[in-house]
Amino acid sequence: MNFIEEMTWRGMIHDIMPGTAEALSKGMCSGYIGFDPTADSLHIGSLVQIMTLVHFQRAGHKPIALVGGATGMVGDPSGKSQERNLLDKATLDHNINGVREQLTHFLDFDGPNAAELVNNYDWFQNMSFLDFIRDVGKHITVNYMMAKDSVKNRISAESSDGMSFTEFTYQLVQGYDFLHLFKAHDCTIQMGGSDQWGNITSGVELIRKKTGEKAYALTCPLITKADGTKFGKTEAGNVWLDRNKTSPYKFYQYWLNITDEDAVNYIKVFTFLSKDEVEGLILEHNNDKSRRLLQNKIAEIVTVMVHGENDLKNAIKASKVLFGKSSKEDLESLDENTF
Repeated sequence: MNFIEEMTWRGMIHDIMPGTAEALSKGMCSGYIGFDPTADSLHIGSLVQIMTLVHFQRAGHKPIALVGGATGMVGDPSGKSQERNLLDKATLDHNINGVREQLTHFLDFDGPNAAELVNNYDWFQNMSFLDFIRDVGKHITVNYMMAKDSVKNRISAESSDGMSFTEFTYQLVQGYDFLHLFKAHDCTIQMGGSDQWGNITSGVELIRKKTGEKAYALTCPLITKADGTKFGKTEAGNVWLDRNKTSPYKFYQYWLNITDEDAVNYIKVFTFLSKDEVEGLILEHNNDKSRRLLQNKIAEIVTVMVHGENDLKNAIKASKVLFGKSSKEDLESLDENTF
C-alpha cells in the first residue's frame, strides 16, 4: 500500500493538490512538515503530523521536519482569532532543542531515506528585509494573499483585533521555507494540518513563479472530539509529550477515557496497526463496548510509542491502585514519581 492509499483509509487526508499521488509514485520524494516552537514540548495535537511523517518515511520517502526558529518570531495567524505573544531568541532556542529531541524519538535518521531536521532561522538570519521583499514579495500579489481564509477571517468586519503586518506576511515567510527546501533539499511536497492549506499553497505558487517547476501539497484534517471540543485539551490544559508536563499516567488515562466514537477514529490515526487489524478490533469492540477494547489498545500503543514499555506498566499499575483493583505487589512496585 503506497503513502496516499495508507493515509486515505486512515482518514488522514483533507486536501491534496492534483498530481501529488502521481509524483509520489515515481520514486523516493522529499517532503516536509513544519513544527511551531511555541513551547519546549510538542503536545498530542502534533502527533497527527508526526504520524504523517512516519507514514511518509515507511512508504520509502524522505521526511524533513522543520522547526520554525524564524517563523516562531513572526506568529502564524492560521486558525487563530488574535495575535499571539512573540518569543525572544533565547526562549525559542530552548524550545527548539526540546522539540528537536522529541522528533528524533519517532523518525529514523539513518538509511537511504533518512529523516532530516532543519531550522528556518538558518536561512533567514542573514536575509535583509529589502532582499526579502525584492526576491519573494514581488512574486505574490496582495490580492492572492488577501484571498486566504487565515487572512479573511482576521480582517473581517466581525474581527475587532484585525491583523498586524507581521502576521500578514507569515504566508510569504512559510512560502519561502518551501522554496528554500525545494532548491536545497529537492523537497517537492509540503504537508500539514488543514488550517495550513493557504500557507502551503502560497509556497507552491512561489516555487512555480520563481522556478517554473511544480511542487505539491497535502493536508490532514484537524482532529476533533465527537462532542466538538478540542482534541488534546483537558481541564488542566494541553496533553504534552513531555513527561514533566503531562505524566505518563495522565497521558495513558487521557486515551483510556476517550469515547467509543472517537476511539474508532483514533485507532486509525494514532497507531500503525494494519487495515485488517483495525477492522478486526473495531468489530470486536462493537460486539461488547463495555470492555472498552479500542480505548485500552490505543492507550497502550500510544503510551509505549511516546514514553516506553516501562512507563506503560507503571501507568497500568497506578490505574489499578487508584481504582482499587491492585495487588500488594502492584503498590510496592510503583516508583516514587508514578506514586
